[in-house]
Amino acid sequence: MWQPATERLQHFQTMLKTKLNVLTLKKEPLPTVIFHEPEAIELRSTTPLMKTRTHMGYKVTYLGKVTITGTQFLSGCTESAVIGLWERRALVQDDVLNANAILEIRPFQVRLHHLDSHGEATVAMDTYQVARIAYCTADHNVNPNIFAWIYREINDDLTFQMDCHAVECEGKLEAKKLAHAMMEAFRKTFQSMRSDGRIHKSSSSDEFPEDFTPEDG
Repeated sequence: MWQPATERLQHFQTMLKTKLNVLTLKKEPLPTVIFHEPEAIELRSTTPLMKTRTHMGYKVTYLGKVTITGTQFLSGCTESAVIGLWERRALVQDDVLNANAILEIRPFQVRLHHLDSHGEATVAMDTYQVARIAYCTADHNVNPNIFAWIYREINDDLTFQMDCHAVECEGKLEAKKLAHAMMEAFRKTFQSMRSDGRIHKSSSSDEFPEDFTPEDG
C-alpha cells in the first residue's frame, strides 16, 4: 500500500522508538568483572617493586686500608700492613667477625659492595680501577684467609699514595680464588688497553706491566 513520504517517515520513527524502548528495558546478564578496591589500586600505583640486590663475588670482611711506602713490591710486602689491620680490627670486636661486604672482581674495576646488619647489599660501594692495582696476594702468615691488594690512590692535588687494602675471606681457598680472579681481571684489562693503544704495542699480550705483581701463595 502506497503511503506519502511524510507518513512513511513517521512510521519509521515510531518503529525505531519502539525498538529502542525494548532494548532499554531488556536486561542482559552482566559479564563477570573483577573490581579492585580503591586502596589496592592506590597501593599498586604508588608502591615500587622492591628487588633484592644480588652481586657476583665473595662475601668478605673488609679490614680497612693503610698507606705504605715504596713503588716496587715483593713477596711479603703486605704482611706488616695486614698485621696492623688485623690487630686493629681485633681490638674493636673480639668475637667472630661477620661478613660486611661482597668483593666483586671484574675487568677494569673491582667493586666492594657494603652489606647492612642483615647481610643484604646496600647502595654503598667502593670501586678500585684495576689498572691502578700494583700488587695482590693471598699469602699471609697472620691469617691465611686474608686477601690484600695495593692500590695507587690519586689525591685531589694529583699526587698519589699507595694504600694496602685487606679483606678476610670465609676460607683460605676463597682468598686464593680472589687472587687468581684479580690476576685474570688485570690480564683482560691489560689486553684491552693494549688493543686500544693505551699501552705500547711492543709488549706481549700475556705480559704484565712491571708495577703489577700477583701472588696467591
